[in-house]
Amino acid sequence: MAEARRWLLWMTFVLAASMTASSAFAAVVIGSKAFTESVILGELAAQLTREAGYDVEHRRQLGGTRVLWSALVRGDIQCYPEYTGTLRTEIFANQRIGSDAELRATLTRESVWTSEPLGFNNTYVLGMRRDRAAELGITRMSQLVEHPALRFGFSNEFMERADGWPGIRAYYHLPQTDVRGLSHDLAYRGLESRSLDLTDLYSTDAEIVHYDLTTLEDDARFFPAYDAIIVCREDVPEAIRESLNRLGSRIDEAAMTRMNARAALDRQPETQIAARFLREQLHVDSDAKVQSRAARIWQRTREHLAMVGISLGLAVLVAVPLGIVAFYRPGVGRVVFTIADVLQTLPALALLVFLIPWLGIGYAPAIVALFLYSVLPVLRNTHTGLADIPRDLRESAEALGLPRMAQLRYIELPLSARSILAGIRTAAVINVGTATLGALIGAGGYGQPILTGIRLDDTNLILEGAVPAALLALLVQWLFGWIERRWVAAK
Repeated sequence: MAEARRWLLWMTFVLAASMTASSAFAAVVIGSKAFTESVILGELAAQLTREAGYDVEHRRQLGGTRVLWSALVRGDIQCYPEYTGTLRTEIFANQRIGSDAELRATLTRESVWTSEPLGFNNTYVLGMRRDRAAELGITRMSQLVEHPALRFGFSNEFMERADGWPGIRAYYHLPQTDVRGLSHDLAYRGLESRSLDLTDLYSTDAEIVHYDLTTLEDDARFFPAYDAIIVCREDVPEAIRESLNRLGSRIDEAAMTRMNARAALDRQPETQIAARFLREQLHVDSDAKVQSRAARIWQRTREHLAMVGISLGLAVLVAVPLGIVAFYRPGVGRVVFTIADVLQTLPALALLVFLIPWLGIGYAPAIVALFLYSVLPVLRNTHTGLADIPRDLRESAEALGLPRMAQLRYIELPLSARSILAGIRTAAVINVGTATLGALIGAGGYGQPILTGIRLDDTNLILEGAVPAALLALLVQWLFGWIERRWVAAK
């Protein structure tokens, strides 16, 4: 058991060192939201920053507006693409900001710099299948009030935003109750399969034409202008600002729609799409290298192993001693198990978001969340292993005059080792699956290709993350079985 513990500690150290070395590479971090256009704009910003002479990392698909804004304010990222309407209605909803000049002044007070407008207004629109809208005679948003049975499906962020469903429902007095939240990219398939009647769209979405959708006129003028910009921390170097401002007024709505189509419909990598635009419009010879599949899987494997290994190692170091204390101090044990049970019931995605204000984005919140989920299986199995030791063995040890710590080290822990190892194995398998959610907050891992595959409706990309994750879970099962045979069964 002692050898197994030393091996686990050594692996934790190696993974921590690997994680630190890989995360320390980038000097400038560009973020982007979890939809195709934001990823493309983030890649444009990243390549321009690299062209200006800076090392850069593009952290893609980091979730919604609040996640990106919090990361910017904390300094976890230096820049990300945003929209003026989103800033007015979501970030500064209580300040009644009118003109662009007022918005810039507000951002300056928040120590945030903004680029020149990129040249297009990607406003929200509500869309329906063309045949369904024609069947009901709907062309304007105000007409939705006449059809209370319509089934609405909105992106999850849109469900909560002031300029989203709550605002539209109040502004247009809409009576619909069959309203659900889902991924923006999955909503198109919902319309196609006729399980939804209406969803929120971005006006530059290439899928509008591809799925033969019609957009409803905002006849009461609810939506504000959503001019695309890039926001950065005020402390970014002037050279980066000048480089990003080269995009000012260079991307019109048609150009952005074409780039979205290349990514979402033609399955071209965003890196190549951005490089092509910069080459054609700004004569920038940008590096558009695309990793091979093997290289991508190897990178995601390192990231996934770092999250799983470090969180599991920390959980063992904490949960085994806690399990021992819980066994010998039942009163303390009840409190410890109550806390561990509560932590285990928290939804993983919610826990990750809760940790962002304190730990930022990236590895830290992912590892802490996985650590918290790992504690209960190890804690419970440690307690169970000790409780299952026959009473006569304990009495024999006491009769021999062995000190309490000696009994624990030489008799009780070896006898409970199989149960403890089973708890560690359970925690490890749980972590392998749960760690895929780390991609939502910039931690990478196998969740990254899964999220990208869902966004682009690309089964191959989904499998690129799902299959290695499943294989890793099987490998973990085999590894702990080998440890049990090598170090536990032999005792």
